[in-house]
Amino acid sequence: MPEEKRQHKMSSEDLSHRSSLSRKKTETKISPEALKSFSSISRARTEGGQRRRESSDSLYSDTSLSLSNLSKLILPPLGASSYNNNERSSSQGWIISPMDTRYRFWETFMVTLVFYSAWVYPFELAFFRSEPPRELYICDNIVDSFFAIDIVLTFFTAYIDSTTHLLVRDHKMIAKRYLSTWFIMDLASTIPFEALAQLFVAKSELGVSYSCLALLRFWRLRRVKDYFTRLEKDIRVSYFWIRSARLVSVTLFHVHCAACIYYMMADRNPHSERTWIGSLNPNFRQTSLRYRYIASLYWSITTMSTVGYGDLHAVNNNEMVFISCYMLFNLGLTAYIIGNMTNLVVEGTRRTMEFRNGIESASNFVSANRFPKRLKDQMLAYMCLRFKAESLNQQHLVEQFPKSIYTSICQHLFLPIVEKVYLFDGISRETLLHLVAKMKAEYVPPREDVMTQNDAPEDVYIIVSGEVEIIECEMEKEEVVVGTMHCGDLLGETGALCSRPHRYTFRTKTLCQLLNLKTADLIKAMQAKHKDNVAILKNFLQHNKKLKDMTTGGSEKEGGEEVGDPRNMSISLLDVADTGNAAFLDELLKARLDPNIGDCKGRTPLHIAASNGHEECVLVLLKHACNVHSRDMNGNTALWDAISSKHHSIFRILYHCASISDRFTTGDLLCTAAKRNDLAVMQELLKQGLNVDAKDRSGLTALQVAMKEKHNQMVNLLVMNGADIVNANIYELSPSTLNEMLQKREIGLQITGTEPVSPSLGAGNQVGKDHPRVSIYNGHPITRKESGCMETGKLIRLPDSIDELKNFAGDKFGIDARNSIVTDEAGAEIESIDLVRDNDKLFIHEKTNTGPRT
Repeated sequence: MPEEKRQHKMSSEDLSHRSSLSRKKTETKISPEALKSFSSISRARTEGGQRRRESSDSLYSDTSLSLSNLSKLILPPLGASSYNNNERSSSQGWIISPMDTRYRFWETFMVTLVFYSAWVYPFELAFFRSEPPRELYICDNIVDSFFAIDIVLTFFTAYIDSTTHLLVRDHKMIAKRYLSTWFIMDLASTIPFEALAQLFVAKSELGVSYSCLALLRFWRLRRVKDYFTRLEKDIRVSYFWIRSARLVSVTLFHVHCAACIYYMMADRNPHSERTWIGSLNPNFRQTSLRYRYIASLYWSITTMSTVGYGDLHAVNNNEMVFISCYMLFNLGLTAYIIGNMTNLVVEGTRRTMEFRNGIESASNFVSANRFPKRLKDQMLAYMCLRFKAESLNQQHLVEQFPKSIYTSICQHLFLPIVEKVYLFDGISRETLLHLVAKMKAEYVPPREDVMTQNDAPEDVYIIVSGEVEIIECEMEKEEVVVGTMHCGDLLGETGALCSRPHRYTFRTKTLCQLLNLKTADLIKAMQAKHKDNVAILKNFLQHNKKLKDMTTGGSEKEGGEEVGDPRNMSISLLDVADTGNAAFLDELLKARLDPNIGDCKGRTPLHIAASNGHEECVLVLLKHACNVHSRDMNGNTALWDAISSKHHSIFRILYHCASISDRFTTGDLLCTAAKRNDLAVMQELLKQGLNVDAKDRSGLTALQVAMKEKHNQMVNLLVMNGADIVNANIYELSPSTLNEMLQKREIGLQITGTEPVSPSLGAGNQVGKDHPRVSIYNGHPITRKESGCMETGKLIRLPDSIDELKNFAGDKFGIDARNSIVTDEAGAEIESIDLVRDNDKLFIHEKTNTGPRT
């Protein structure tokens, strides 16, 4: 070990005795975390075992912050860069810290001597006309000697400056301050005036004036006040008992002084028979000291309590005046004592009074509004439980601590429970501690709904104790209990991870303690670490193997592989895409799962989402760069599945993406439909405005493929819709058939080739019996999406004008049609009915000043 470190190392023997190692000024180093206090004398053992005295201008360092030294802590002022180290270079001599443990013991000892002085000196003045007994005389001088020593120590005791709030250790400043404040009174209260008088004056000539000088010792009572003030702030001692002891001490001192003064008035009166005690016993001076003191004390107590039985009463004018003043003073003292005791007693019952008042107010509120009995019981049970749990769940108290302490508290309370939750199995301790720090404990009474069906997934709960029932609520049916959850189970994780309303109602069966975690905090923690995100998703999928809470179509797992296996996690993408749960699909893809995984038929999540009409899932898959050209075992792409299922908005999205990367997309789609002779798909493709003469990779058009396959109906449909016949092999058609098709094309037919089309109308606006159908919903599409609105829409036939559409929707949804607008799924306003196509989704809502939140 280097020599410099060796000089600063404390021996194990010194550590076991909890003593500090003194060092020279030039070698002293102070830890910024340590509690610092000044010492008057410090000794240390050297490595060779020899003792040596050193200059002790150093601090006592205590590296542990405990309750015993918490009251010694001196807070530096705001912005102070040093911890009471100002004017260190000018310090001289041995300076005692007022926070030093040994000095605190000295102060306590001096307070004990003050109690002795407060009792003895009034007693000696009243009951001993000459000098006191020898034993008391010796004790008095010993006590005065200790106070004289304390005066000397005060010149070496640092003080806290009232302006800077820093500890001043400069010897000259300490002396100057003491001499200008308390020194004169401390010295006067310590001088033994009786002893000095006996040296210069005969005993017989000592009068009351010399004895009254001893009452200057009452100046020492200020130490008692400071001592009790310090104890009231010491959290190791009960405030109630310290306050009570202070009040009792004031009362006893008051009673004792009054008794001594009242007796002294009778004793010093030359007409002893004309005094309060002499009227009962003229020879009272010859009675025992005990009798006289008890009689005086009896009078003082009965008079102070205003009981006064009249057996001891004033006889002369002086006694009457004294009693009058004494009783007036008692009025203030009694009010002070009663007020303090009332505060102490009422403070202990304040919470109970507030609780009872709250219960009474709640009962009156329930009665006035005629609430049902179940709701009344829930309200009162919650208030009772909150009152009982205040001493256990001091959340407002815990939150006031710094983040490090708050995290440690949460870790101590919640970590053992959270570690056992299935969702957090295998995640890093860092993420686990972060989640624990975000949790809050709650107590929920029995039969209380923690989460209700269709509520937004804002919270996740962990059951610490008690039982929670899972209840399914269906319209116009009784509630059905489908299961019970116990300690360590998780509530609401499906809604949180899938961003969907809760499917069930969760109701407490017994008194439950729950840990609340906000969904936003859970998602944020998952996104912070990719490993933990994957682990949480694996745990969730493994716990919900069949994804019961998401009503999946279910893809079969093969080979008996575990659900947590990466491939099976990817297969679960198919299940999630089938349910249309875009939020959970996004989380799985963020865990870097393969978006192009296929099932046994080669269908990818994009195929499934497109065929089922889950547009949000399609957008999520495209965001994660899935292959839009992927084909299943039947050779179908997601584009084909979308158009064959008549999901036009999805088709337009996929067509835009596919045509950018492959210029043969249009020709491939048309030629495939022509080859398969799928008239329905061909009609839908032509409605979308695709170029009927587009070529596939082989350079063939749809008409050429249809001619080659001899699909006459398909040829007829293509020719009717403007297919180029010049480059097609039309020689196989008879001239009469060809002329008939061309004549029909000239007059204009519907895209189906069976009904004429008005030249002024677009391909999507049909007339006659086959009107387009649209779905219309109440509310702005973006607002509905953000709020998770589940309100169903109306499937209607498209009217002839936008005004008719507004009037019809206004009647259905009960809104003002004159002040409403119609938008598409992106929120764009539709001003003409010609822009609406078959199977479009429309949204109607009233106009607002601010508009929807985007």
